[in-house]
Amino acid sequence: MEYIILDLEWDSVYFPPEKRFINQILQIGAVKLDKDFNTLDTFSVTIRSAISNRVSSRFAKLTGITKEKMLSGTPFEEAVKQYNAFAENSDVVMTWSKSDLYTIVENEDFILKNSLKFKLSGYLDLQKLVQSQLALKGYESKNQISLEAAAEMMDIDTEGFELHTALDDCLVCAELFKLCYNKEKFKSLLKDATKPDFFARLRFKPYPISNIHDKHIKKDELEFKCPECGNKTRRLGSFKYRNRWFVADFQCKNCKFKFSGRVAFKKTFDDLQIKHKVCEYRPKGKKKENEVQPVPETV
Repeated sequence: MEYIILDLEWDSVYFPPEKRFINQILQIGAVKLDKDFNTLDTFSVTIRSAISNRVSSRFAKLTGITKEKMLSGTPFEEAVKQYNAFAENSDVVMTWSKSDLYTIVENEDFILKNSLKFKLSGYLDLQKLVQSQLALKGYESKNQISLEAAAEMMDIDTEGFELHTALDDCLVCAELFKLCYNKEKFKSLLKDATKPDFFARLRFKPYPISNIHDKHIKKDELEFKCPECGNKTRRLGSFKYRNRWFVADFQCKNCKFKFSGRVAFKKTFDDLQIKHKVCEYRPKGKKKENEVQPVPETV
């Protein structure tokens, strides 16, 4: 069993082919551990951008990678090949949160054009593993904890490390991994990155449905029961779309109670999330400013 702890440093840059900014990887760092968590080897490479001949001042200040260091770096494709050779026999790759994975996908899609991919078989979000163990020490926040804060909580001395450089971040992660390893929790968090849906999930972006005729919406999902007596209701008019909600007035067939029914749909990779809400009925002619808008016919 060999573990790889991987860390990336990236800088936001405008990418003309896509007419938007992307996070270009400018440094790769990694630490290789054996089954007993002993360090076998380390890896570090600074990358020459294929997009820009400069780096942002914020990135340079944070990482120490200046324009000159970047321009003298290794071409991205060659750097990925070197990393893959380093990680050839790895069983599990760990990163501090999934943000590095999203950046990998973005760089593979737009810079490497899928001609080359980072070697990844088993994957584990080390931040989740560490945070689960910190919870046992009284850490109650549901927010993601920073690497520096986690190290401090686990009494790891980071004085000799240059945090926000890829390799040193990996070395700190390695210390946290050794202290926080729990076999059962590790197994529960481990993902098979070779499965087709692993990266499909990363690429999928949940979205609100704004077309009432969307194929994912079923007729009964647009119905409401009376909040007063629980009986069936009838819709008094067509749905309008406002702030990601479909809105219509309803009246109970039994007690004649009137109300405004709202329903929202959000498509995720696995399913359709549905929210229903009952609001006060407002007769026509008493709409407030910026009230509901007509329902668009396309997503």
